[in-house]
Amino acid sequence: MSANVDVNNRPDYDPEIQAIADYVLNFSIDSAEAWDTARYCLMDTLGCGLLALRFPECTKHLGPLVEGTVVPHGARVPGTSYRLDPVKAAWDIGCIIRWLDYNDTWLAAEWGHPSDNLGGILAVADHLSQVQVAQGQAPVTMKQVLEAMIMAHEIQGVLALDNSFNRVGLDHVFLVKLASTAVVAKLRGLDRERIMAALSQAIVDGQALRTYRHAPNAGSRKSWAAGDATSRAVRLVDITARGEMGIPGVLSAPQWGFYDVLFTKLNKDHAIKPVEQRKFSFQRSYGSYVMEHVLFKISFPAEFHSQTACEAAVTLHPLVKNRIDEIDRIVITTHESAIRIISKVGPLANPADRDHCIQYMVAVPLLFGDLVAEHYEDSFHAAHPEIDGLRSKMDIVEDPRYSEEYHHPDKRSIANAIQVFFKDGSCTEKVAVKYPIGHRRRRQQGIPVLVEKFRNNLSTRFVPSRVEKILGVCQNLTALQSTPVHAFVDLFVL
Repeated sequence: MSANVDVNNRPDYDPEIQAIADYVLNFSIDSAEAWDTARYCLMDTLGCGLLALRFPECTKHLGPLVEGTVVPHGARVPGTSYRLDPVKAAWDIGCIIRWLDYNDTWLAAEWGHPSDNLGGILAVADHLSQVQVAQGQAPVTMKQVLEAMIMAHEIQGVLALDNSFNRVGLDHVFLVKLASTAVVAKLRGLDRERIMAALSQAIVDGQALRTYRHAPNAGSRKSWAAGDATSRAVRLVDITARGEMGIPGVLSAPQWGFYDVLFTKLNKDHAIKPVEQRKFSFQRSYGSYVMEHVLFKISFPAEFHSQTACEAAVTLHPLVKNRIDEIDRIVITTHESAIRIISKVGPLANPADRDHCIQYMVAVPLLFGDLVAEHYEDSFHAAHPEIDGLRSKMDIVEDPRYSEEYHHPDKRSIANAIQVFFKDGSCTEKVAVKYPIGHRRRRQQGIPVLVEKFRNNLSTRFVPSRVEKILGVCQNLTALQSTPVHAFVDLFVL
């Protein structure tokens, strides 16, 4: 047989795909911590979405593609009056969740925001619940939503532990698309074969580049990219549910598969033969680890690698606020991932640029004692040239120990330290923060603050009586789990 002839023996599905399908179909979540953390994650994620509705640059993206469209049993977008098809509703919910960079985070070889998956989960669950009730069947419950959240977190987070998509130029929203596909397919009642087919479609679909997150091209696409990914998952599941075949060897196919095309590093001369041939590696099997260890952004709407730097800056604010003109230099000691992702010099072109600049996110709380979403807006930046003045005095230094403990499975610290030096030779203490308030190691301290954050975000959209009603449902896990999804979403409709 000629060496140029392809052997057309159709393979079994790649084992990585089989493992995800078996997990969502067969794993039973028995971790009380995971269930309870999922409840807080639901609250925080929806609250972040409600807060984003204050920003026109976000809300301009919302609503039906064709004005006046009527969708029977349409999925609702919390905080609005929109009733949309599940694909667009997933896009809108995912967009508002991610817009302010304030929802939960997972940091490892890859990073990302597992609660981005709620866009697809909630849109599909709300639609299905309404349809099933209309047909005289039992509604979808919020327990199913929480279960889907735990599983989506796990798929996205476990894949992120060892596998760095950013190092080959891919955006982490690939993992949102993949995780959303798995759990939405389960919500839709697809069997194992159909779930694997849907997952293969998500992998072969083509993946976003990271360039819109990095200098000099950082921009607002990073604020809606996750909404696009979770929405695409809903669409691909629907295509598959209609009988579309899968691509079993989508990961491993020589030359044409994901690993050969997108998960390799090429020679500097762009030779076709890869220098480093890779496939996914795994630290652990799928369970409930990620939800138990997820990181909440409680204090600041800022890229997570900077959270402890912002906290240190707030601590230093009383010591420097009256000596700003006397500052000679500011040393920020950090970890390698922060340097690679969010260290920037030069002009910052837009809010999306600023909320991914560690120098900006340190300068603002040093000057003002806090960092809120409005501090990234063009008008605020233009009114305070002293921010860029401080940025120009900052030195970024890596501490190898910080980088090591960032990846350590038992620590997963996100350490930063700040020290301010003055022109007269004096200096502040070096303020170091290893774990932000949203870290699992600070859960007891963080949860009451997270609940207050949720209350405040609810209050930006609803009257006090509605705020208290929503809080009442959310603060009891058993009551929340038994609530029909469409009845829960009703509470968030204007």
